[in-house]
Amino acid sequence: MDNQNVVVVTGATAGVGRATVRAFARKGCSIGLLARGEERLATTRAEVEELGGKALAVKTDVSDANQVNSATAAVEREFGPIDIWVNNAMTTVFAPFTEITPEEFKRATEVTYLGAVNGTMAALRSMLPRDRGVIVQVGSALAYRSIPLQAPYCGAKHAIAGFTDSIRSELIHRNSRTRLTMVQMPALNTPQFSWCRTRLPRHPQPVPPIFEPEVAAEAIVWASCHRRREVYVGMPTVMAIVGNKIAPRFLDYYLAWKFDSQETDKPIEAGRRDNLFDPVPGDYAAHGIFDARSRKNSIQFRIDTHRATLGLAVLMIGGLAYFRRKTRSRPF
Repeated sequence: MDNQNVVVVTGATAGVGRATVRAFARKGCSIGLLARGEERLATTRAEVEELGGKALAVKTDVSDANQVNSATAAVEREFGPIDIWVNNAMTTVFAPFTEITPEEFKRATEVTYLGAVNGTMAALRSMLPRDRGVIVQVGSALAYRSIPLQAPYCGAKHAIAGFTDSIRSELIHRNSRTRLTMVQMPALNTPQFSWCRTRLPRHPQPVPPIFEPEVAAEAIVWASCHRRREVYVGMPTVMAIVGNKIAPRFLDYYLAWKFDSQETDKPIEAGRRDNLFDPVPGDYAAHGIFDARSRKNSIQFRIDTHRATLGLAVLMIGGLAYFRRKTRSRPF
């Protein structure tokens, strides 16, 4: 990666976005920070500069295309043409579908799905005339295998996968060197479980096993530099995607039985605030409250990103085994 790269990250001030910003900052990139909370925007900008990057903080609600377009223009005035755009912003509602209002479902969809659409449109307007650039869609195993109690989020991630595939074919048709990639994530230890809107009786949690957001950030940075259509992060992601292809009906019943896997034993605190319509104040950053239970690495991701080396090693081991066997079988 060129340390002169100009990067835009939506949902930049917390969770996966914050971890991704840190990863790009360590490489010396110039980063457009798009998020709603002014306080965290200022904190994130200072953090980028401490890590060796440059940052422009732009208060942006990604559900508003005009705000996204204005933010894009501001980043390009400050740093120049955008090389990498990461669509990460999201919000959600944890509740049975029948307990979610139309307004809540609409809002979660506008931020998580249409936010990615607006970001992709803005990025392509910048990238296509130059015939270069990368758009990274932050996806999820839930883009393939939905789970109960998260209908807005699952629907949005499925939609992102669908429209990304459509655009990818259009770019191939026009022989464009601008490319799209989608990184499918496992359960992650981010603040969303502390500030999402919820009607569950107990505190929400990601479905274990849980990974730290730095695992996601590493995958996003890697995907921005390598020509992969999709990147899967974590063996649980692979198992969910493959399992849904093989036995979707079994998973329907299994997930219906495992409702409580998305809740801790801690009751919801009185007066809990959520970020569905407005940002939540507070010192939230990349990590949520599940550090003690979260994994810092993904062996599956390491293997996936070293396919060529692994394949060569397998061939060499196989060749040596064959040679040794043939040598032992020779008569004296």
